[in-house]
Amino acid sequence: MRNLPGLTLVFALSLFGQKGNGELHLLITDPTGRPLEASLAITGQATAIRQNLAANANGEATIKPLPFGFYQIIASHPGFQPYRETVEVRTEVPAELRLRMGVAAVETTLVVKESETLVDPHRTATVYFIGQQKLSEARAAQMSRGVPDTVNQQPGWLMEAGGVLHPRGSEYNTQYVIDGIPIADNRSPTFAPGLELQDLGSMNVLTAGYPAEYGRKLGGVVEVTSRNDAPAGFHGALGVDAGSFRSQSGSLSAQQRWQKTTATVSGTAGSTRRFLDPPAEENYTNKASGGGLTGRVEHDLTSTDRLSIYLHSKRTGFLVPNEPEQEEAGQRQDRNTSETMGQFSYQRTLSPALLASFRAMVRDLSANLWSNPQSTPVEAFGVRGFREGYTAASLSWQRGRHSIKTGAEFIAANLYESFSYHLTVPDAIDGDYPRRFAFADQGKSREAALFIQDLIRAGRFTISAGLRFDRYSLRVRENAFSPRLGLAYQVPGWGLRLHGSYDRAFETPAMEGLLVASSPLMRRITSESTGLPVRPTRSHFFQTGFAKSLWGRMRLDANYFVRRSRNFGDDGVLLNTGVSFPINFDRAEIHGAEAKLELPSWGRWSGFLSYSNMTGTGFLPLTGGLFLERNAGELLRSNASFPITQDQRNTVRGQIRRQLTPRLWTSWGGSYNSGLPFEAEGGLEEDDLGHRFSRRILNQVNFDRGRLRPQFSMDASAGVTLLQGEEGNVYLQASFWNLTNNLNVINFSGLFSGTAIGVPRSGSIAHSN
Repeated sequence: MRNLPGLTLVFALSLFGQKGNGELHLLITDPTGRPLEASLAITGQATAIRQNLAANANGEATIKPLPFGFYQIIASHPGFQPYRETVEVRTEVPAELRLRMGVAAVETTLVVKESETLVDPHRTATVYFIGQQKLSEARAAQMSRGVPDTVNQQPGWLMEAGGVLHPRGSEYNTQYVIDGIPIADNRSPTFAPGLELQDLGSMNVLTAGYPAEYGRKLGGVVEVTSRNDAPAGFHGALGVDAGSFRSQSGSLSAQQRWQKTTATVSGTAGSTRRFLDPPAEENYTNKASGGGLTGRVEHDLTSTDRLSIYLHSKRTGFLVPNEPEQEEAGQRQDRNTSETMGQFSYQRTLSPALLASFRAMVRDLSANLWSNPQSTPVEAFGVRGFREGYTAASLSWQRGRHSIKTGAEFIAANLYESFSYHLTVPDAIDGDYPRRFAFADQGKSREAALFIQDLIRAGRFTISAGLRFDRYSLRVRENAFSPRLGLAYQVPGWGLRLHGSYDRAFETPAMEGLLVASSPLMRRITSESTGLPVRPTRSHFFQTGFAKSLWGRMRLDANYFVRRSRNFGDDGVLLNTGVSFPINFDRAEIHGAEAKLELPSWGRWSGFLSYSNMTGTGFLPLTGGLFLERNAGELLRSNASFPITQDQRNTVRGQIRRQLTPRLWTSWGGSYNSGLPFEAEGGLEEDDLGHRFSRRILNQVNFDRGRLRPQFSMDASAGVTLLQGEEGNVYLQASFWNLTNNLNVINFSGLFSGTAIGVPRSGSIAHSN
């Protein structure tokens, strides 16, 4: 197996990777076979797809990307009968569909049955789909939070301080798949420049039933596709957003679409006085600014060959918010993140049942920290980053009842980390730390994977089965086979799907601070610090549940899940610097239940209501990473248990939207969280913390239970189309958060997460055309 990475790269270059989306190629004709330039409407209620487009003069239209599922297509043309067809997209091989429209009778009635697309009978696990309308109306109370805020509305997800997403109790184990290419590092605003909602066409969110092509980070997967829905010709868009905390942002995009080529370029810029979740209500030193450029070209070389290139360069600079004592001392800590990425993909349809794809990516990501001499109790400096190369390839084919995909991926990354500090107030730090310390290291990460998967439809049963092999090398070398299995059954006549799944997950450690956490040098920073190699987490995920249509208008998804992990991953923070690093506990067990009632569309109404219940328990001893507390030696031998930091028992979220007129809509939403556990630094009691925190903050902490008190927030939005025409629309939207102005404490004085205060009452006005 010594030459596996090289063999995998050869295999990748000889094949070709695209994630679970398909496409439809339509040809619309009259009864004699001559092409018609018809209008088309496509609807997939289960996948949140609603799209209107037109066939060209040759009667041709391509609809992509389409998440796997059922779709209703309606074609119309003056003088012809409207044509309705329900089709299934279940493979990445493009599907050909010919619509022959008949001459209209004196009176024609078309019966529309969107309920046919409400429940997908062939899915073996729940997937939450977020469509274009939801993305275009989404707004965030804080800069760079649009994507994580939208994901956080789904059951099973929890967002902690700094916009960090935690799916079903996992720490830093969210994987983004951007136009088919996986991104496994932390995408929260403090670690990397954020994705922009206006650039996205759709978003799919998974927390179970993973296909074998997914690996590395499997706490949750967020698939996003770039927006590419404009008709032929030139189109431009301008967006301006202004709101509370002197927040302002702007975006400008232009797209030119020819018959075979689409080119898009966009730019964004913004600034704010509230970027992170601060440790004090006063919101000291919390400003940020950033922006970026994005370009994309897609070209159909032939009717069977497609090439696309994607580039972006983004940067964010921000200040670390101070506690009151730090603000009084004059502390200033600056941080920035930057990323440059290039993606290339090529796909070829080898036959009506066979598709080959190849993808590659190169990117640079860096993050820096520096402090002024007035910083207290620590003056800290740090530089970290990596350069990553990625190649992947796959073959997809349809054969009878089987939808098969096999492929490979290879990832090579060069990491660097340097860190130094100076204790300006040594007595404020609990531990025998040296007054000055410096660290620098480099490392090479090599990861390779092979996979094969199959979706088998057998009457009312659907079986998904797959096997993945991973090889990981960075400070440790480990291999793993990961079987995946799912089963679904469609109950006749009930609009009901029963499903269950099992996923074995081999989850690689977080890259952020990994060299620090695994360094033998860090074992000597104090008399008891650990500094152990961080190993991959090995997990078993189980889920069972159902999807049920109600009255042909609503869908209820409900699931019960259990997760068991070895070398359970968490994170720690170095002193008071904000520099984080991964750690491992011996094991963890997480179980919970989730339900979501969704109304995709009922006349002018739409909305959802969701509930999540989760309990997570971690078990010592420590098995990897850096731990700096005085009792680190004891934790290497202990077998105690504790609630994991994401152990939030009850979460309720909901939203209702009404289209008041064809041009005016409004929505109202709310959320309730029962509160996270905490363990105060050094075991301090409430009386010892009065000099650091206001009485209002301390009142939100239940010291007897070791948990934060419940939190509640209400939000509202309204939008109006001021001008509407063939060349574009002029649109205005107002959004408001935390209307009751509750003081919501996200984290409190924790060993790992510090203190963070949620956003107060705030609002924004957005204008676009």
